[in-house]
Amino acid sequence: MSLTKYHQKRSFDQTPEPKGFIKKTTQVPLFCVQKHDASHLHYDFRLEHRGVLLSWAIPKGPSVNPVDKRLAIQVEDHPFDYRNFEGIIPEGNYGAGTVMLWDEGYYTVPGAETKKEIEKAMQAGLEKGHLDIFLAGKKLQGLYSLIRMKNDEEKKQWLFIKMQDEYAGLKNEAWDNSVKTQRTLAEIAGEKNHKKKSPKKV
Repeated sequence: MSLTKYHQKRSFDQTPEPKGFIKKTTQVPLFCVQKHDASHLHYDFRLEHRGVLLSWAIPKGPSVNPVDKRLAIQVEDHPFDYRNFEGIIPEGNYGAGTVMLWDEGYYTVPGAETKKEIEKAMQAGLEKGHLDIFLAGKKLQGLYSLIRMKNDEEKKQWLFIKMQDEYAGLKNEAWDNSVKTQRTLAEIAGEKNHKKKSPKKV
């Protein structure tokens, strides 16, 4: 687990994103999903693991329908503190655009009870290219699978699939709103247009 690529891609004197460091916790591992309107609208799915957030970009976003197989492209690890980030990444910076905290919660791995067992199962799944995770979020709930595509030489392309269970098909009433501030993406983006301007000098 490393944050080297994350730090290399960002200028923290220009972006409000947290610099962050590897931070190990003893609690049940957390997950978050951030809706990101950058050069292309997508969703960033992040799983806490060994002090960082493993991250996948999902172009079409997560689905609660087991029929859907959503492409998930693994990107650089993000710092644990990134799980709370919502705001605007200024133009000229990597990932410039608006970020919404779309979902958050914790996750477990079937058959694993302690965090140590979850980490061990996660590591084995990453190496194998198949992760089964149970999400307990405000929007995403139940069993999901991340399956790495076999024809991908760089091992970055996965499929994100909702498994059939009692949570399949269920959508939160505030599906399009932030779980942090209840705002829409447009309302978050509008912040930059509502900042007070300094009075002109006469």
